[in-house]
Amino acid sequence: MAFTILARVGEDNPKSVLATTILSYSMSSVLTGVVFFIMGKCKLGSLIGFFPRHILIGCIGGVGWFLVATGLEVSARLEGNLEYNLTTLRKLIQRDTILLWMIPLILAAVLLAAKRWVKHPLTDATFFLSIIAIFYFFVAAIPDLELEDLRALGWVFDAPEAGVPFYHFYSLYDFGAVDWKALGATVPAMFALTFFGILHVPINIPALGLTTGEDNVDVDRELRAHGLSNALSGFCGSIQNYLVYTNTVLFMRSGGDSRVAGVMLAIATFGILVSGPVIIGFIPIMVVGALIFFLGFDLMREALVDTWGRVHRLEYLTIVVIVVTMGAWDFVVGILVGIVLACVSFVLQMSQVSAIRGTIPGGIAYSTVRRHPIQHRFLQEVGEQIYVMKLAGHLFFGTIVGVESQIRALLLEEAFQAHPIRFLVLDFWNVDGVDFSAAEAFIRIDRILGAKNVKMIICGSAMDSEVGRSLCNAGLSEDGVQFFEDLNSALELCENELLKTLYQRRDPSIETEINAPEYLDVPKQDRPSFSGETLYSTPRRHQLQTIATLTLNEQDFVPHSRWQHYQQPLQLILQTFSTVSDKPEEFWTRTVNFFERKEYAAGTILYSRGDRPNGFYLLEAGILKAEYVLIQVGHTRLQGKFSELIVAGTTCGELPFFSGTKRTSTTCAEKSCITWMLNDEKWEELQKQQPDIAQELLKISLKLTSERMDAITQ
Repeated sequence: MAFTILARVGEDNPKSVLATTILSYSMSSVLTGVVFFIMGKCKLGSLIGFFPRHILIGCIGGVGWFLVATGLEVSARLEGNLEYNLTTLRKLIQRDTILLWMIPLILAAVLLAAKRWVKHPLTDATFFLSIIAIFYFFVAAIPDLELEDLRALGWVFDAPEAGVPFYHFYSLYDFGAVDWKALGATVPAMFALTFFGILHVPINIPALGLTTGEDNVDVDRELRAHGLSNALSGFCGSIQNYLVYTNTVLFMRSGGDSRVAGVMLAIATFGILVSGPVIIGFIPIMVVGALIFFLGFDLMREALVDTWGRVHRLEYLTIVVIVVTMGAWDFVVGILVGIVLACVSFVLQMSQVSAIRGTIPGGIAYSTVRRHPIQHRFLQEVGEQIYVMKLAGHLFFGTIVGVESQIRALLLEEAFQAHPIRFLVLDFWNVDGVDFSAAEAFIRIDRILGAKNVKMIICGSAMDSEVGRSLCNAGLSEDGVQFFEDLNSALELCENELLKTLYQRRDPSIETEINAPEYLDVPKQDRPSFSGETLYSTPRRHQLQTIATLTLNEQDFVPHSRWQHYQQPLQLILQTFSTVSDKPEEFWTRTVNFFERKEYAAGTILYSRGDRPNGFYLLEAGILKAEYVLIQVGHTRLQGKFSELIVAGTTCGELPFFSGTKRTSTTCAEKSCITWMLNDEKWEELQKQQPDIAQELLKISLKLTSERMDAITQ
């Protein structure tokens, strides 16, 4: 800013240059204060919480390097900034220079070592005051030593001009002499200076909190305080100010950790301002150099030594790179490099954490649909063709690679021959988000699966959810991939598809002579799935056909022909209980008169949760839906809910009815239904007149309940 004004005004008008320059400084302070206050008021300080701790530690180490370099500059009386070249090295090892910086360096090392055993807060102050006392002891003891000679040799600071009052600065303000065009040209530099302050303050404050162990740092409050102090400084005609990390650490470690200490420091500083800068001409340079070296070494120890073995290797490498970059180039460049390395480190570390939280091979997980035992037996055998993969976290380009690799491994020829799959169900229930790279990878995965005639199904995320929209925006929905809100619905679809093979293996002569019972029906599809498999023999199709044939041979898939001549409900009773009871037909004939036919239209509620059980149902036709609500014991808080479909040929409501407990679900007719109900009165009669049948029904209800609990819990 000063050089810009000097270039525009000219060296021949020093009064205008000074007036314009100091006004630009004060305006810059006001601008910085306004920006800080707005940031604090808008609570933008919370964004600093996104800065990783190792980035802050790297910044602390970078400040330490900067202080060590500054200590060399001050102690060795170098002109300009420290440059890393041979010229500077020759200057540092000259006979008249080497002692100037070696002595303060040794003094700093001595203090650093002493503080490992001495923890008193006045140690630092006592040490540096002792150096001053010893220095002037030798000056007084040796007659040939004069202060003017020592100043000329670089041992003592030059004495500033005396007799100038502290308020002389304000006499330089002259608004009539200000060059307003030159002042306007410095506005971009003012914003740059403000930006520099914005970079430092949000870094210094959390770093100070980290060093002092203060976990409740309110960065927004500190930003507002900085805004007020800068605005006040600007209106008083002074320059920018912000928290200086190194000075604050030294002050607090010396016992200045209270408001009283801060007030005392402000009074002492004002006293020095009033008395003038004459005292500077009597301070030995080695004292200041040792102080700067000590602070620099202490901060570098905190960043590079204390973190060794405590942070991840990539994080430690980031700390080292930040320290070196700040020391060799610039503070801002070091922060930017650190942020880039933090992002790279985050990607590398997150990529090592698998997005696959678990896999469920087929034959373990089933839908909650209450199926006929024959269907359940078949699904147990062919269920391995359903493969469930549970994903979690945020899927991005770093984690999707592992998902794709594992899916490709499933499709390798040897693995596919041993465990052929027909459905790959991807559960997104615990997925927080999907980036575009991951979404496109799922399109590629779908093509790979399609080449093997494997259908990809996505569940746990609706198409209108954030994750669903990310997948759809990439074009996944256009490829025919089906979406389900929960895993149960996806498994139901897969099971229905597999059951079609069982129907296709039925004896055509039986199908033409006898009407197939409705309890073996599954939802119809508009078009057959995997029609290509009907033309070619694949391991998957061979397994389906083999198991379907075995199931048909071991079980009467279509009830015995003589059952067809029986009236309902005997036919339904024999069909339903044939796999869970070994009683003959004559045994069940005695139960016919105890069941009553009931028809329910779609949407009709049979009973609700908490109702007293008044009947046990056999479902002849249609589909029922039971909805369960899970509530924590002793509370009314909802823990979750699930539902199950009950198809024809199965039972409903047996456990509450036979145990005399309240209904645990709300059951309604999903489709129009025909049921046969055993009510309270008939059950009482049955127990009295046919106790052996009542005992068998209790055994059957326990068997069926056990099977259904296995299906739900698995």
